[in-house]
Amino acid sequence: MIIAPSLLAADFTRLGKEAVRATQSGADWLHLDIMDGQFVSNISFGPAVVAAVRPFARKMFFDVHLMCGKPEILLEPFAKAGADLITVHVELGEKVPQLLWKIRSLGKKVGLAVNPPTAITAAQPYLDQIDLLLVMTVNPGFGGQSFIHECLPKIQQAETWRRERKFNFHIEVDGGINLQTAAECARAGADTFVAGTSLFGARSLKTAVKKMRKIICENDPALADLAVPAAPAPVLLL
Repeated sequence: MIIAPSLLAADFTRLGKEAVRATQSGADWLHLDIMDGQFVSNISFGPAVVAAVRPFARKMFFDVHLMCGKPEILLEPFAKAGADLITVHVELGEKVPQLLWKIRSLGKKVGLAVNPPTAITAAQPYLDQIDLLLVMTVNPGFGGQSFIHECLPKIQQAETWRRERKFNFHIEVDGGINLQTAAECARAGADTFVAGTSLFGARSLKTAVKKMRKIICENDPALADLAVPAAPAPVLLL
């Protein structure tokens, strides 16, 4: 099981200290939501901010989620800034194969995200090419939204495909994740949990992470044995 606090919910006036707090909390990854004002109607931060935060969380796995209309121009900058995994959206259509190839060629783990209105079958052709499938449980663009329960069957379907076809990709959920919804997602088959407000908004991030880990394990004990992947070695697909 992987718990990934989302930096989008952190105090932007002290991002370095917030990254340190995430490192010391017992969380596994740091999730970084990148929004360009085009793919979604909000703007967050760019490669320079990720590079600035990286030294404060050297041991954290950086999970970079690109909610961007032209991610092809951002892949190398974010790879250089310290991303370990880069996720793009299946809604980008014909761009997706080349984007996945490019991320892999940069030596990074590959993620593919599916928005709530999009059928999970849109991701099916790419399941053998990815390390992570992100099932968005809110419409992307803003933190603090309510969990969309209609997304749970998507998680169940993804877990069925993974099990039946013996794939190893992580199933990540992002949006409205708190103790209750994390438990529901764990039962549906998710193993990677992005949480912003419910973690960074807690008085003690460490206690919040510990509580979330406990509730997830109670709802799917098998997740307790899932290891966090090591930093990826460069791979070039020819």
